[in-house]
Amino acid sequence: MSFANGLLQQLNYAWNIAPENQDAVCVETKSGIYLEFRGEPGYELVTKSLEDLHSANPDKRIRLCNIRKSEREDKPVMATVFVPKDKKRVFFKKITQYKNTCGDKSPKNSSLIESISEIKRAVEVESFWTDSKELIPENDSVWCEIWLRTEDQDYSNFFLRELHKHDIEVTDNCLLFPERSVIMAKVNKSQLADIIHWSNQVAEFRRAKELSSFWLEQSPSEQTKWVENLLKRTEIDTGSDNYSVCILDTGVNRLHPLLEDILLKSDCQTVYPLWGKEDHDGHGTLMAGIAAYGDLAWALENVGKVKINHMLESVKIFSPTEGTNPELWGGITSQGVSLSEIQTPKRKKIFCTAITSEDTRDRGRPSSWSAQLDQIISGTQEKDRHRRLFIVSAGNCSTPYTPYPDKQFCCSIHDPAQSWNALTVGAYTAKNKIIDDNLIFPTDSPIAPKGAISPFTSTSLTCDKKWPVKPDILMEGGNVFKNGCQHPDLMSLSTYYKPSTALFDSFGMTSAATAKAAWVASQIQVKYPNYWPETIRALMIHSAEWTDAMKRQFEIGPNSGKKNIENLIRCCGYGVPDLHRALYCASNSLTLVIQKGIQPFEKTKKGIKTKEMHLYELPWPKEILQGLHETEVEMRVTLSYFIEPGPGEIGWQDRYRYPSHLLRFDLTSPGESEDEFIRRINAAARNEENGKPDSSSAAKHWTIGARARNKGSIHSDIWRGSAADLADSNLVAVYPANGWWKERKHLECGNNTTRYSLIVSIKVPDVNVDIYTPVATQISVSIST
Repeated sequence: MSFANGLLQQLNYAWNIAPENQDAVCVETKSGIYLEFRGEPGYELVTKSLEDLHSANPDKRIRLCNIRKSEREDKPVMATVFVPKDKKRVFFKKITQYKNTCGDKSPKNSSLIESISEIKRAVEVESFWTDSKELIPENDSVWCEIWLRTEDQDYSNFFLRELHKHDIEVTDNCLLFPERSVIMAKVNKSQLADIIHWSNQVAEFRRAKELSSFWLEQSPSEQTKWVENLLKRTEIDTGSDNYSVCILDTGVNRLHPLLEDILLKSDCQTVYPLWGKEDHDGHGTLMAGIAAYGDLAWALENVGKVKINHMLESVKIFSPTEGTNPELWGGITSQGVSLSEIQTPKRKKIFCTAITSEDTRDRGRPSSWSAQLDQIISGTQEKDRHRRLFIVSAGNCSTPYTPYPDKQFCCSIHDPAQSWNALTVGAYTAKNKIIDDNLIFPTDSPIAPKGAISPFTSTSLTCDKKWPVKPDILMEGGNVFKNGCQHPDLMSLSTYYKPSTALFDSFGMTSAATAKAAWVASQIQVKYPNYWPETIRALMIHSAEWTDAMKRQFEIGPNSGKKNIENLIRCCGYGVPDLHRALYCASNSLTLVIQKGIQPFEKTKKGIKTKEMHLYELPWPKEILQGLHETEVEMRVTLSYFIEPGPGEIGWQDRYRYPSHLLRFDLTSPGESEDEFIRRINAAARNEENGKPDSSSAAKHWTIGARARNKGSIHSDIWRGSAADLADSNLVAVYPANGWWKERKHLECGNNTTRYSLIVSIKVPDVNVDIYTPVATQISVSIST
């Protein structure tokens, strides 16, 4: 009882104190106060019970602003909540009810009250600062993101006007998300405190991002004859104008002879006219050479025809002053996408960018930039829900690159690579041979063995395991000497931005890998013009494999535990894509591609309930598989979809705050009936809501397992077992898991629909067995739209 009395005293004091300078800075009538709830060390604060969203009037709702973990070793959780004056008695009532029933077996509100150690008035900047406390601007003004508890454009405009009145410098644009808007302002700690005092809508503060630049300055000798020969052999497909790779970067010099015919003058744009459209640094032109030709060195050396089947587009999103001007990078990226689509609205586009932040402090946590990227990709803010395929760099490991690979394991992906919907590209390398008689080994030998992760790549191994697996895939990013020096033989070849000086330059790191991934994606898009962005992303991941060198780095073998596999995918994603595997099926391999819409939830009188589950009977040749008996076969399943983001530091205590919805797949176990399978799926969905991992009888067959694969918005796994067991496992289910569409009832998204791509393939050993023909007689098409 003394514990409850203590909380009541703290709550009463919080309501009765007044910030000393509040009256001096107040520009509106405050309709409530901010409270900070601190959890008991070692226990989870029951943050979901801190909100009350039942009122029809949004101004009368108790709103959770943010959730933070203390930097102390015991790490108690803290939550900042806005409480309207009309709701003053809510928490008094909850604590009093607990106090009056604390002698009972189950006291009222015990789960919430017993998780609270302290309540106080939230008037300090620290109650809203969700970055490291070291980044709080004490005296000098720096650029910060101000996250507001509103998606109302009118209030955002009002807020901007108020900042101007206080002589606070701001950028012109803001980002709008469900329940949040983000504004960037140049402020110090004192100004942030003033903002808390006069605004009801503050949710959190974060330090704005500074971008890195890692341009290569090495200039290879001019190779004019190579270019002339390549141009004679190059054929631009007549349908190429229907497809493009749009590069959001430093601009591209389209006057390079290898680019001018596939990058039209009208397709070169810039977000800010004062920046110009030209490539001021060279990075964008290097991206263009690989995005256009894939492997430029191979194209130059090849004696046959080189076919170009897509165009390039360039939108300059990076200032010639190299990031000295503050920008809300989600807004800049959004403007770049809009410029491209307004210019060529009928083209099917692959967007790509290798512009990333300099720091790695997010550790997988959504930022305003990554959330805006998720929103751009999902198209949920547009009437026609136009989805997009967006390929983004994972970001580079900082120098020095040793000790390898421990340094790479500890280097976290860079913002916005944590985007759920983007295809994030890291780097591996197959380059470990140097043709240079002047090099002395082993001092000057390459760091990474052939096929291993590149020394330049970043990973998500140190990120919170709640966040998606990133990078998704790896592409060639080059190698480096053990002494830190680079060499052209360890990098890729691309187009130099000053062709009058040189035509080629060496190019590597995760930027080159991202450009190569965009080229691969464009080849799939041209081959299958009706495939959705979700499907192309899925095909690239579905076709990816880990190299033997990667498996050795993570000690992957027949008896490897799931922990080793999880570490592998958090560093290497799903491996290196193979374009041939993505485009074609061999005679002993079959791939089914399904594109389908689904309504995850439905609104009922009793609330929002789960609605649809899709069940597919796979048309495998059962008798042929049974005839193979104990022969080991392999099946791969990949599920890809886009979520609508709901960012803001309001918590992964409630695991369904950020994604609008989640989807899962599962397979029948050998001997399991359809009814048993459906019951197990329903139980798995309930268990996941309660934070319990999958424990199905089929789990032993999966390489990755549900615990590791069910992160983010793309899930891929490999089933291995006997042919006889696979013959008896022919039902695949796609079903929804929770998300804010279901949990945030007041947002009226309970009846929203979404779509997904499901890819299932099987491979059998190289035996005299044709599995394709029997299946082809059962199905007339390989894609459902």
